[in-house]
Amino acid sequence: MYNVVVVGTDGSDSSMLAVSRAAGIAAAVGAELVLASAYIGDSANKADKAAMQGRSATLDGEQAASSVLAAAEDFAREKGAERVRTVLREGTPVEALMDVVTSENADLLVVGNRGINSLTGRLLGSVPADVARQAHCDVMIVHTVD
Repeated sequence: MYNVVVVGTDGSDSSMLAVSRAAGIAAAVGAELVLASAYIGDSANKADKAAMQGRSATLDGEQAASSVLAAAEDFAREKGAERVRTVLREGTPVEALMDVVTSENADLLVVGNRGINSLTGRLLGSVPADVARQAHCDVMIVHTVD
């Protein structure tokens, strides 16, 4: 049984499909849904910002991430999730998701498959592949892109 379901979102259509699936699971089993998003902080230098944005869909700034999470929360509630919280973390999506999974004692992590079959994903790693290797809970990779 899942008690805490974490899903990562950057506001993209792909990640919102993962939110939809996670909300459905949370609603079906009565779990709490934790929406998580990573962002690049103001203290990051230009090179770090460029590197984070180039490898993944890290949002630029806490305000942008907060806005994405507010929209995702409304969407998740529309999809039937009743107990929904949002969590922001500064850093890369993988770092942020692993921190949230640990701090929330998650039973399930849901992510979209974006990047998993790309050349960059194969060479440098992708968010779904990296979290699947690192997570200490079940991981569901939702087919969101071909």
